[in-house]
Amino acid sequence: MANIYHLHLSKKDLRGAKIAFVPGDPDRSKIIAQAFDRPVELARKREYCTWLGYLDGHPVVATSTGIGGGSTSIAIEELAMLGITTFIRVGTTGAIQKHIKLGDVVISTGSVRLDGASEHYAPLAYPAVADFNITRALVDAAQRKKIAYHTGITASCATFYHGQERYDSFRKYVPRSLQGTMKEWQALNVMNYEMESATLFTACAANGLKAGCVAGVIVNRTQREGVHEELVRKAEVNGLTVAVEGARQLLKEKRA
Repeated sequence: MANIYHLHLSKKDLRGAKIAFVPGDPDRSKIIAQAFDRPVELARKREYCTWLGYLDGHPVVATSTGIGGGSTSIAIEELAMLGITTFIRVGTTGAIQKHIKLGDVVISTGSVRLDGASEHYAPLAYPAVADFNITRALVDAAQRKKIAYHTGITASCATFYHGQERYDSFRKYVPRSLQGTMKEWQALNVMNYEMESATLFTACAANGLKAGCVAGVIVNRTQREGVHEELVRKAEVNGLTVAVEGARQLLKEKRA
């Protein structure tokens, strides 16, 4: 059976898996896979690194998407072609609300569509929302594991610097159309910035697939701009734990 182009995988490789964990970072695929039984790396090509393993006897995969909506859309399309129906994004994020602490997790119920790529799936009037059952399973998992969590809306951007109104870029300048946008999202109770969830939610919903998103908080921009490197691992582990436990619940309920 021929391999699909970008992921360099065949349907046979996935052993009937229906759930995919989709981090951005290729190295995070391996980290997630350490929570699986019998993990094995299947393929690594460009930004896409895929591991296969088992949760409670069920095959699952972890496939990195790279950064941003364009590469994420490729991963979604090709994984769906290979039989994946349920996508759980596991990432890191920058919070923009004061009450969200470093190391907490954000479980996105929906996303502001600032990504660009999602417009190739549906017009902007179409909402980017997470699947209810996946979101519920992630919340239940956070509660069981006693991990502090927040649910709500995420701003999902096409760019890291300008789109998230960061002034620590090369020119230290943000175009006028984007100046003041972080304050506006804060006033509208948006929780955080990241770069993939709007594409994930829109592409999955438009195609009859299911998607959820959990991200560990590595910076709170109401306090400082720079990432707390010493807390990245804690945030990663918390997000991973919630994602894996949520997937176990979905498999038990046969909702994947």
